Amino acid sequence: MKFKKFYYKKIKSTNDKALKYISKGYEKGIVLTDVQTKGKGQRGKYWISLKGNLFMSVFFEIKNKISLKKITKINCYIVRDSLQKLTDFKILIKKPNDLLIKKQKICGILQETIFKKEKKFLVVGIGLNLNKSPNIKNYQTNFINFFTKKNVTRLQVFKLLCNSYEKKNNQFK
Repeated sequence: MKFKKFYYKKIKSTNDKALKYISKGYEKGIVLTDVQTKGKGQRGKYWISLKGNLFMSVFFEIKNKISLKKITKINCYIVRDSLQKLTDFKILIKKPNDLLIKKQKICGILQETIFKKEKKFLVVGIGLNLNKSPNIKNYQTNFINFFTKKNVTRLQVFKLLCNSYEKKNNQFK
């Protein structure tokens, strides 16, 4: 199932933009931006969006009765399995939704749900430290290209994640 792609040079938040597309009647899509000025993290935290990294949100309809725990697990595995193709280093999931290599955070996943016309939609925000990592006090971070044999581009990772979600979003039904 193909997703409509929406690309921006600069926006506040890919998740916020995805929520707007759902409210306009779009049922599935992927939002990508070069720069995110107010990226969201868990529990109202801010996602540090360094230019050159990957910021995207995937949105689609899901089954009403699927649990948040199951949704989180599926998303972590989809993103982890996609990124694992890029490196020989083992990527671990740190609950609830961070991806780590050698105990260093490389990716965060933020999920939001919204109801529109009696349908339930999921927005999956993916922030990947691709080329740079922020300095966070008391929390080790790194970037995926530090662990790859060849530098991977944002477009390569974007296509990889798009393909995975287009093939596997039926797991949410």
